[in-house]
Amino acid sequence: MEFEKITFMWKDRNSNIGDCPALYEVDGGYIVQGKLLGGQTKGRLHDLGKDETAVFVPANVLDRLRGPA
Repeated sequence: MEFEKITFMWKDRNSNIGDCPALYEVDGGYIVQGKLLGGQTKGRLHDLGKDETAVFVPANVLDRLRGPA
């Protein structure tokens, strides 16, 4: 998939340098940047398509989508 406009939203609160999990907004959804999963973990995911991947991101990156508690 390609997106013309990608808007950075935020990154892992515990990161103060590059190479960190982050969240971006695009038309119709989000892009999640995270650490690659190992083969055993990916093998336990349900219906991962040949054109799909999965990444790990700390909870604080996605929890912020809920807004203030």
